[in-house]
Amino acid sequence: MRSLIFAAAFALTAATAHAADTKPVAENGWSRATAVGQSVGAGFVTLRNPGDTSDKLVSASSDAAAKVELHTHINDNGVMKMRAVPEIEVPAKGSVTLAPSGFHLMLMGLKAPLTEGQHVPVTLVFEKAGAVTTHLMVAGPGAKEAPANHAH
Repeated sequence: MRSLIFAAAFALTAATAHAADTKPVAENGWSRATAVGQSVGAGFVTLRNPGDTSDKLVSASSDAAAKVELHTHINDNGVMKMRAVPEIEVPAKGSVTLAPSGFHLMLMGLKAPLTEGQHVPVTLVFEKAGAVTTHLMVAGPGAKEAPANHAH
């Protein structure tokens, strides 16, 4: 009986460790500084899925904003428009980069301006893996990419 309990505990530990190894990873998160009075900001991050099955980013939240939505840009008869999306799929053993003019996080109802050099905490929620906490490093207001030397 003792052997059976030990084997079950070992199997559970191994399964938990394996699940942790396959949880999506958020890397190189960044945002742009916002002006005083600006109520929205955008967040960008690379999502890497080391798992054997695809997963979907289904929501996000941050203490810096009243709410965070998942957005993308679409071309509507030659006019680029921003639209909310319900989810962003991250393929198995693959990655998706949330970047300007594509998928991104929309921080709405900012509680204070985002300032250059600030680290903004964000919780990303995946359909299968659950919550992944990361941060966005705030770059200058006109930045087109993550701040130099920012890897996470």
